[in-house]
Amino acid sequence: MKKTALLTLPGNDTSLEQYTSETSNRDFAELKRIVKRRGLLAKQPVYYTYRVLLLIGLLALSMVFLLVVHSFWLQLINAIFMAFVFAQIGLLSHEAGHRQMFQRSWKHDLIGLIGGNLCIGMSYAWWLDKHNSHHSHPNQVDMDPDIEIPFLEFTGKEDLAQIGKFRQFLVKHQAFIFLPALMTVSLGLQYNSVVFLLRNRTRFYAFEWATMLAHFILYFAAIFYSMNVWQAIIFIALNQAVAGFYLGSIFAPNHKGMPVLDKESQVGFLHRQVLTSRNIYGNPVIDFIYGGLNYQIEHHLFPSMPRNKLKEARGVVKLFCEEREIPYHETHVLQSLKEILQHLHQIGAPLRHIS
Repeated sequence: MKKTALLTLPGNDTSLEQYTSETSNRDFAELKRIVKRRGLLAKQPVYYTYRVLLLIGLLALSMVFLLVVHSFWLQLINAIFMAFVFAQIGLLSHEAGHRQMFQRSWKHDLIGLIGGNLCIGMSYAWWLDKHNSHHSHPNQVDMDPDIEIPFLEFTGKEDLAQIGKFRQFLVKHQAFIFLPALMTVSLGLQYNSVVFLLRNRTRFYAFEWATMLAHFILYFAAIFYSMNVWQAIIFIALNQAVAGFYLGSIFAPNHKGMPVLDKESQVGFLHRQVLTSRNIYGNPVIDFIYGGLNYQIEHHLFPSMPRNKLKEARGVVKLFCEEREIPYHETHVLQSLKEILQHLHQIGAPLRHIS
């Protein structure tokens, strides 16, 4: 069965093969000088202190509501609100991992461990390991863990004739499965965190286990204390599904449906980060909901850039790319979803043609 080769950018016929590392490093060095002159890489301790305090307040509000309000229907609203807070804390831990906030590394580690392990049950060490691999090789086959999704096929490079019948069925219909599957993202983060810590002795090994166990004990104890068993199960299912869907909806537009690189690709750093990433047009609401990751191109070029500087950096990077005729892909939320689903539908086309 012929594999689908998706090596072009949405909306144009530019092949990735023309982008080598010959000029990429020189161009990136120039772009970085511009960005540094604008002060866009400077740490933002005041901004992040307010963000930390805001999220502590929102989480405390949700927990107090859980313990003192006895209406189950209001608690279902709280389950959704808590899912939103969990996701925002996850985004904050992501920024801590990239050292965006403070001058001292230990402060980032503390926020990552408390936010990730204690608040949402996700291993900070696992996230760093996985996410650093992604940033080094975005959308690159056998190098980027974010495109190695169980059961589905995002690359368009796998021989679909060689996969099992059950997985063929899933890939055939993956455009319809994708959105519901996002509801499992939160559970996946927690499961992979536990497996990672069982297999690896991390830098903060004992503290990671202690804080993760504390998360699950406190989470389940508070919920089962506040309502009966079936209500608690429904609350947990809704909370985890919404948190997963929210996180997945933030992550998916970043690279899904964008060009996929072969493992041996020699595309240079600047071009690799820009061409495999998709931006979502921003405004204050979108920027808050996406945690700044709607400026994915800028984030991938400068991972340590604070969230509140990404919007300004967008203007610099976009103009720089336009001047050098480097495709810079930016679109609206709904259009990004359309591009992702079309990409998944196209990959499954060969299976539909033989059924």
